[in-house]
Amino acid sequence: MQATKKGPDKHHEATIVKRGGGKHHDDEHGGAWKVAFADFCMALMALFLVLWLIASRDAERVKNIVRDNTASGLIEGTGGKPEIKSSPAGSLIERFQLPKSNGGSEGPGSGAKSNTSTVRTKYESPSELAALAHQLEQMSADAGLASNLATVITPDGLRVMLHDTDHQGMFVRGSPLPTPKFAKLLRAMAPLFEKMENQMLIVGHTDSLQYTNAGPASYSNWSLSVNRALAARSELLIGGMRGDTILQLVGMADRAPIDPAHPDASPNRRIELLILTSKQSAAVKTMFGAPPATESLTEDASTAKTNDTELKALRSQMVKKP
Repeated sequence: MQATKKGPDKHHEATIVKRGGGKHHDDEHGGAWKVAFADFCMALMALFLVLWLIASRDAERVKNIVRDNTASGLIEGTGGKPEIKSSPAGSLIERFQLPKSNGGSEGPGSGAKSNTSTVRTKYESPSELAALAHQLEQMSADAGLASNLATVITPDGLRVMLHDTDHQGMFVRGSPLPTPKFAKLLRAMAPLFEKMENQMLIVGHTDSLQYTNAGPASYSNWSLSVNRALAARSELLIGGMRGDTILQLVGMADRAPIDPAHPDASPNRRIELLILTSKQSAAVKTMFGAPPATESLTEDASTAKTNDTELKALRSQMVKKP
């Protein structure tokens, strides 16, 4: 608004500026604080997101961290073994992903499909079993586990013992998690077993040290030995071995120590692969399969009928006395 004032002596113009309204609180700063606050909130969200990703990654990699940093499988500790905790009920064995291209696939009706065109090797005589043992020993040496393998030829087949030593373990202590070297060795053995006609037993063993918590529902050496045998089976199947190669899988806890004088010794912790002869495989199947035909001797006794061919062979070996 402008007003002109004229005086008697001189003429001049006066400009009057009239400001409307009062002074506001935000006039000096404007909206800059809102932008700064939004940037601060965005930085906090980014920080929380990074922390969450790190935590998730660590949770997924904790098993690998234990495996890599304790590659020997020997975790030092005092007292009894710790109780292994698990949120879901049921087996604590790691759920290994098995290949679907061979006989190791899981599920109903997923029995092994043998390739009829493949010529398979049968190990029956002591010399044949000794040749198989030599190949396994060479594989163990190549894997850096020469001192962890022992083989014994028995009338029933080849007994392969993969055991702990004071410096190298097959599994992480108190866990069914195999060490990287042991897992690699089993997978290396799988193609050799895939080409053989014999069947095997997988037996898990532990030492005498017990878990801290005891009770019928607590994790024990029985569960550990079975789960370790299952883990060994999984590694063999992943390596390419046929599923029907395995005839039986059992856990014996600490009931059959290699070193009875020292039940907590390292060699007692082991996995045994029993490569059975065809005769022993048939005997195992008969033991747990349908009972043979029997005939009654008396009211309270019966006997299984003897195979006529085997009976004639036995009689021909008998020396008749004069």
